Amino acid sequence: MATALLILPTGTYRAEEYLAAAARLGLEVVTASERTQALARQMGDRFLEVPIEDPAAAAEAIVAHAGRIHLDAVVAVDDQGLLAAALAADRLGLRHNPVGAVRLTRDKAGMRRALEAAGVPQPDFVIVEPGSPAGVADAASLLGPPVVVKACSLSGSRGVIRADSPPEAARAAERVRAILADEGEPPRAPLVVERFVGGPEVALEGVLSGGELDVVAVFDKPEPLEGPYFEETIYVAPTALDDESAAAVEEAARRAVAALGLTDGPVHAELRVPRRGEARVLELAARTIGGRCSKALALPGGASLEELILARAIGLAGPEPRLAGPAGVLMIPIPRTGVLRRVHHTEEVRRLRHVTGVEVTVPEGRVVRALPEGDRYLGFVFAAAPERELVETALRAARDALEVEIDEAGPGATVILPR
Repeated sequence: MATALLILPTGTYRAEEYLAAAARLGLEVVTASERTQALARQMGDRFLEVPIEDPAAAAEAIVAHAGRIHLDAVVAVDDQGLLAAALAADRLGLRHNPVGAVRLTRDKAGMRRALEAAGVPQPDFVIVEPGSPAGVADAASLLGPPVVVKACSLSGSRGVIRADSPPEAARAAERVRAILADEGEPPRAPLVVERFVGGPEVALEGVLSGGELDVVAVFDKPEPLEGPYFEETIYVAPTALDDESAAAVEEAARRAVAALGLTDGPVHAELRVPRRGEARVLELAARTIGGRCSKALALPGGASLEELILARAIGLAGPEPRLAGPAGVLMIPIPRTGVLRRVHHTEEVRRLRHVTGVEVTVPEGRVVRALPEGDRYLGFVFAAAPERELVETALRAARDALEVEIDEAGPGATVILPR
């Protein structure tokens, strides 16, 4: 029986799906986390505490553990563990992405430079090295607003702000630096300033084996993402793009993967389609789609995306890498910072036609933060239907029905999600 070590940060959304996938594949699992679990003593060699924030030390601990229990794969389920997984797998001779390629996916400045060197279509950009905010304003003037100011080390839409003038860009930079400081990152780290790219935005999900990319799905994001913050809400697949544009999306993703040097494992790419037949790469990560969104990706035979990832990691073909049918997810946004009291009407949403599941993942009474400071959603609504349009209709109806109650400093207030 093959054994996979899964790097599972304590706060991950993805543990349940990966553990279920391993069980369906008949894999033994060793879980590695930065905190000792309650059942660690009973788990014995099947649990390993590792310093995820220190990839080299985490990899060292994994390699040492492999001396006690044979490992056939080391898989990180979140961004935090990617570098540790690559370092450990490299030393153990297991399938993995090159360490340098993984480093590029974790550094937006390095990624931009690598894509530029390979001629991959992407937004025009300037890397602003540490210094005064005036550097960001100068970059915005050079590129021509609107621009997007980004932290190099954060993921998702956190620390990503649109600015419509050079002074706005300077103010955005100060806010991004405050977010970095709050995260424990160097606040004077380089920033990326990009020219804003209009047009539809899509997300591509795929899996690499020996450098060959299998595209599992391309999700449309039908709600406009114009800023100033880029809160994603609805994902729907398959894409409604015309064939020429869909082909451009896949080609740009393949070129980006090659430019970064990725070879094995999951790929999540974000792209814009500014005009027919043209796609530009915004982001590319060596992991699956964020949050619980992968639950929307049912593969043929009822298999999951995580089953595909784990099967490929141990050298099996796994399930067919394609979406079984139209599907989508609504990420329930955080409309403002405060204390979550309740997400109302979830039972009503569960009864909507084509809705297959509703999960509120933030406990009531928890402080939540809106973007660009926030790093999560309140929960997820899943839908599937025979036709793509029915999926989108169900998710829009779910968004319209939900109400989020959040307390600020004063009395509580009910927030109706914007349509």
